[in-house]
Amino acid sequence: METKTITIRVSHEAASTYEAASAEQQRKLDALLSLKLSEVARDKRPLEAIMSEMSRKAQERGLTPEILKSILDE
Repeated sequence: METKTITIRVSHEAASTYEAASAEQQRKLDALLSLKLSEVARDKRPLEAIMSEMSRKAQERGLTPEILKSILDE
């Protein structure tokens, strides 16, 4: 599989976690993100619908508006 390097904005915590990971763990995280982005690209629904579903799932897993605000304010 041919790869290309991109730059994305993530929370400080996510960046720290990635940077602290071993090279093998970073490769696995790279693959996971690549798969997720590819999945979104293949989905025929509008991006807003995909984002709404992701939001709903995050809330089901315990993400509250306060936690989200804290993450976004970092």
